[in-house]
Amino acid sequence: MSDIGSDEFDDEQNKLGEYEGDRNEAGERHGAGRAVLPNGDVYQGQYENGQRHGEGTYRFKNGARYVGGYYQNKKQGQGTFYYPDGSKYEGSWVEDLRQGHGVYTYPNGDTYDGEWMHHLRHGQGVYHHHKTGSKYKGSWVNGKMESAGEFIHSNHRYKGTFVNNYPCGPGRYVFDMDCEQHGEYFQTEQDQAEGEWGELASTVALKWVPKCITGPTPWTTDRDPAAGEKDSAPAEENTES
Repeated sequence: MSDIGSDEFDDEQNKLGEYEGDRNEAGERHGAGRAVLPNGDVYQGQYENGQRHGEGTYRFKNGARYVGGYYQNKKQGQGTFYYPDGSKYEGSWVEDLRQGHGVYTYPNGDTYDGEWMHHLRHGQGVYHHHKTGSKYKGSWVNGKMESAGEFIHSNHRYKGTFVNNYPCGPGRYVFDMDCEQHGEYFQTEQDQAEGEWGELASTVALKWVPKCITGPTPWTTDRDPAAGEKDSAPAEENTES
C-alpha cells in the first residue's frame, strides 16, 4: 500500500504547528526537536536548517509510523514504515519512495525480499507465500513477475520465463522423484462480462504443452531461463496499493 499520511506537509514554511527543540541563529529548526503538525501528526528527531534531516520518527494520526533517515524533509536511506493495515516495509528509501533493497511484510504474512524501484517490486527478489509455503524467486518489472524466474513448491518447482505475472514460453518442472518434464506455456486472453463502466474485463488463460520427460539435470539458479520452471498458474499474492 502507499504511504498514508502527511509527512510532506511543510509545517515550517506555513508557520503552523507546535515545535519544541533546538534552533539555529536564523531561528530555523536545527538539531533535535519535536513537532506537532496541525493535522495531529507528530515528528520527533533531527532537523537541519528547518527541515527534517537525519534520524527521526514520524507518527501519523491514522496509526502509521516511519522510523529512519530523512534528507531535506524526505525519507532517505534506511528506514522502517509501519502501515495501518499491519504491513511493514524495512529497507532503503530514496526521496520518500521505496527504492533499493527492502523487505515488505504483508498483512496476510506473505513477504517480499528484494529490490524496489519507485515503490514497486523491481529487479531480483523473492516473494514467499505464507499460507502455502510456496515462493517465487526471480525477476520483477514494475511490480510484476517478469522474465527469468522459478516458482518453488514443497515437492516440485517450475523454472522458466514469466510475462505479466504468468509463465510464458519454454520451461520445465522438476520433481522430487528425480525427473523433469519439459514443455511450453501459452497465454491467451479470455473476455469476461462487462464491468461497471461498460468495458470488457479479461483474464489470462494458461495452456501447458508437455514435450518430453528426462532425468534430473544439475540445478543452478543462474541457468538459461528458457529452461524455465514454474507452477501452472502462480498464486496471486496480496499486493499493496
